[in-house]
Amino acid sequence: MKRNVLIIALVCVVAGGSAAGLAVARSSPSHATAKKAKLQLRSGKLGRFIVDAKGLTLYLFEKDKNGKSACSGTCAKVWAPYLSSGKPSVGKGLSAGKAGTTKRSDGTTQATYNGHPLYHYDDDKKPGQTEGQGSKAFGAEWYVLNAKGNKIDKS
Repeated sequence: MKRNVLIIALVCVVAGGSAAGLAVARSSPSHATAKKAKLQLRSGKLGRFIVDAKGLTLYLFEKDKNGKSACSGTCAKVWAPYLSSGKPSVGKGLSAGKAGTTKRSDGTTQATYNGHPLYHYDDDKKPGQTEGQGSKAFGAEWYVLNAKGNKIDKS
């Protein structure tokens, strides 16, 4: 009898842990439904550069080729892809023709500008911060983009 109670208790603990794990997986940002991205310009110490709707800086990764992201796994935890449900809208000073999207290896859709997949840097906590500018990580350098969609190559 004690053995049956122990087995039932163990099954409940395992099932409860699996349910909790499933709830965590479902709430993970990487699986969240993306909204339509919005790109806009902001002025700062680097000049005028591209940010998201909240004013957080967006970056290009020099390892990306042909509009495809080369950042996944741990890289995408530090440099979060800017996901979008469709072609991003653009604010004043940006070209709608340069805004687009690319499919990521995990099936999500990432916003692009001038063919560059766009990313947030995890150390940028406030609008306008550019802590990732010129960083070399995950095999290449990271840069803020200007209104033409080219890297800003200064610190």
